[in-house]
Amino acid sequence: MSEMTQENVTGPSGLVSRLITGWALLGGALLMVVVVMQTYSVIGNQFGYPFPGDFEMTEIGVAVAAFSFLPYCQLTGANVTADIFTARASPRWIAVFSLAASIVALLFSILLVWRMYAGMLNQKQYEYETAILQFPNWIAWLPILVSLGLLVLASLITLRDSARQL
Repeated sequence: MSEMTQENVTGPSGLVSRLITGWALLGGALLMVVVVMQTYSVIGNQFGYPFPGDFEMTEIGVAVAAFSFLPYCQLTGANVTADIFTARASPRWIAVFSLAASIVALLFSILLVWRMYAGMLNQKQYEYETAILQFPNWIAWLPILVSLGLLVLASLITLRDSARQL
């Protein structure tokens, strides 16, 4: 996949790269907030100060954070690969596999945006809420959709880069 760094990319691809990196950092910050909240919850429960809704907030926070990392992994080539199959392949074949992977990533990311958007509308229409905090579920889908939109852009960039390698 792409070996992009922010220093050597300019223009629209550079802007998208910086947006994706910033979004992943926000996801990491959210994950840190979840860890702090869970730490407080565990300690608070030991001393009689329960933290209502901590499981609900953890579930939503971890989901949003996990999706925020997907575009960065696609853009930087940090997805899981099975290098054992390409260890003896020529550079040309590796470029072909990379192009195929970029195409699959693009198609899959478009599919995810489409179905997750439909799922969010369903959550909103039926007014699903969390059990304790009564937090509307559909709101958590908004940053997930942003992540998936960025994943589409990252997939387009890696597709372009893979095509250039050929």
